[in-house]
Amino acid sequence: MSSSSSAAAGAGSGEPSSTSRPGKEREDGGDGGGRKVGEGGADFDLAGAAAGWVEARTSCPHLPAMPAASADDLARVPPPDSPCSRCHHPAENWLCLICKDVLCSRFINKHMLYHYQDTGHCLALSFSDLSVWCFACDTYLDVQSILELRPVYEVAHLMKFGQRPPFRSLDVLDLSSGQNGGSPSQS
Repeated sequence: MSSSSSAAAGAGSGEPSSTSRPGKEREDGGDGGGRKVGEGGADFDLAGAAAGWVEARTSCPHLPAMPAASADDLARVPPPDSPCSRCHHPAENWLCLICKDVLCSRFINKHMLYHYQDTGHCLALSFSDLSVWCFACDTYLDVQSILELRPVYEVAHLMKFGQRPPFRSLDVLDLSSGQNGGSPSQS
C-alpha cells in the first residue's frame, strides 16, 4: 500500500500512516462533515476535515509516561532504517518513545499496535515521516509545540537527514491553544 493511499486508513485504528503534511489524513465518512456555511451562504472548510486531514494536537496527557530526555535515553534511539524487532520488516517502522523498541506499522504486521495493546506504551515516532502518534489519544502530536517531544525528534531527524530539524520559533506559537500568531495585542 502506498503512503498516500494508506494515510486515510490510519486514524481510528490505532496507527497512522506516513505523510509529510502538517495535518494528517483521516478517513471521512464521505459526508463532507467538516463543511460549514457562513454568513451570506459562504461555504468554508473547518480545520481541513472535509479535505481528509486533521491537525496534530498540541498537548497530550500521556507525555509523563515518556522517559526524561537524558543523554542516556537519547543515545538509545536507533537509526531510522532499523527493522522491526519482531518480524525484521525494513519499512513503515515506528519507535516506541517509552522503551525505544522499533516495531512495524499496522500496514505491515501491526507489531507497534500489539506493543501498545500489550504494554500500554502509547507514544510512538514514525521513522517514515517522523510524525508522533499517541495511541491512547488516537491522534498525532505536534512536535513543534510540545517541548517534551523535541529532543527525541531532533535526534531522529539528525540520523535520518544529517541535519537539525527546522523548528518554528516558540515566540510565534501560542502554546495554550496551539495557534500561530504570538501574544494578543493590547489596546
